[in-house]
Amino acid sequence: MKRIVALLFLVITSVFLSSHELFLKTDAYFLDAGQASELYLFNGTFDKSENVITRDRISDARIIGPDYQKIVGEENYYDKENVTYLRFKSGGGGTYAAGISTLSRILEMNAQDFNNYLEHEGLEKVLEERKEESVHNSGAREKYSKHVKMLFQVGDKKSEQYKTVFGFPIEFVPMDNPYNAKAGERISFQLLSGGEPLANQIVHFSTSMPGKDSHENENSTRTDENGVLQIVPSQAGNWYVATIHMVKSDEEGIDYESNWATLTFAVK
Repeated sequence: MKRIVALLFLVITSVFLSSHELFLKTDAYFLDAGQASELYLFNGTFDKSENVITRDRISDARIIGPDYQKIVGEENYYDKENVTYLRFKSGGGGTYAAGISTLSRILEMNAQDFNNYLEHEGLEKVLEERKEESVHNSGAREKYSKHVKMLFQVGDKKSEQYKTVFGFPIEFVPMDNPYNAKAGERISFQLLSGGEPLANQIVHFSTSMPGKDSHENENSTRTDENGVLQIVPSQAGNWYVATIHMVKSDEEGIDYESNWATLTFAVK
C-alpha cells in the first residue's frame, strides 16, 4: 500500500510533515573493529534533514555491541547543515544497535491539517473516532516524542545485540539479524509499546533510491496479534521501518499523545 498525497495537501502541509519524522543513520553501516565513525540524526525525511536536534530534547542515547556500551554524551555531538552528528569508535566485531529517545513536545494544528496528517500517516482509527465523536471539525493539541534506532555491523562476526530492547516508549526489535539477510529475503520485527507487543499497527518501510524520494515509494504492512511484522527488502541498500502510535490523552490541555518509532539498517 502506497502513501498517496494530493497536491493541495502537499502544498499546505509539506513543511509540517517533512519536519516531523526522525531517523538515526550513518554513511558506514559496515565498519572495522576499532574504527572511528559517525551516526547522524535526520529530522525531516529519510532523504533530507530540515533542522538539528537540540541537546535538551535528547533523553537517552546509547550504542550497544558485544562487550561494548557507550552512553552518548554532550562532547560526542556536533551540528552541521541541519544535521546532528555524534562521533564514536566501534569496539570488537559484532552486530551493534544504537538508539536515541527524545523528550515530548506539543504541536497544535487546525482541524484540516490534523485530519490530513492522520490520513497521510495511516491513522484511520483516530480519524474515524474523531468523526464518530463529532470533533473532526475541531483543531487538536498533540503531545509527541520520537524514538529511533539503527543497526550496523562491525567486522564479519554476527552477534545478538541486534535484538536489544532499549526500553523506549515504542520501538522496533528485530527478530532476525538483517545482516544475515540478502535482498529478497524476509526479515521479521516485533513492535513494542510500553514493553508489550503492539498489535494491528500500521508500519511503513522503504529504502533510499537514486533520484526518488523514499517516502513517496513507501510500502505499508500491519503487525499481527503478537506485534510482529515482516518485510522483504527488494534490493540492497539502506532501509527503514517507521510507525506512529497515537492515543487520546487524559492530560489536561492535550487531546492526543503520539510516539514515533523508526529503525534503520542496511541490506547487502
